[in-house]
Amino acid sequence: MSVSPVPPALPAADRAVALLRALGADGIAHPGGTLLVHLRRVQAQLAAWGARPALQLAGLCHAFYGTDGFPTALLPLDRRTELAAVIGTEAEAIVYLYAACDRRAAYPTLADPGGAVRDRFTGDARVPEPRPRRDLAELTAANELDLARVDPSFREQWGPGLLTLLTRLGPLLSRPARSACRNLLAPDPGRPRD
Repeated sequence: MSVSPVPPALPAADRAVALLRALGADGIAHPGGTLLVHLRRVQAQLAAWGARPALQLAGLCHAFYGTDGFPTALLPLDRRTELAAVIGTEAEAIVYLYAACDRRAAYPTLADPGGAVRDRFTGDARVPEPRPRRDLAELTAANELDLARVDPSFREQWGPGLLTLLTRLGPLLSRPARSACRNLLAPDPGRPRD
């Protein structure tokens, strides 16, 4: 199935939203609304943290191929070029890395310079360069914090484990991301939660 072409004159984020709508992301249930609403919040969070445009676009599109925690895919992997044509090859590579990441295998050592990331689609493992490693950590933080922010039961059940994970990934995270993790998952009892 091919989707209608997205007008090339629009900015990349608008083209991505048009593609997301064409593929039904605005009709897929997700904590806090629909998948599209979640993806837009993740993009906005990355923008608020000062992420570069490619990482913001990857945040908006991070679920295109499904993820280790959300199996619903909008595009099959043999159509990666369609997403790359809309958001660019750098952003699409981040989307693929995030989607392909075998979390159970990668997260314990992701902050280690030699930590490998296992591709859940191919079974291959590789050691990412520093920038993709940071991108994966930052996108993970934005995604998980969004879920914790909009779903109190998710935060109650998974918050302590997320705090452990995101603290471990702290060396890879931007200062604003680290601060957001602390504020949401380990707030100072005397300070109101964001």
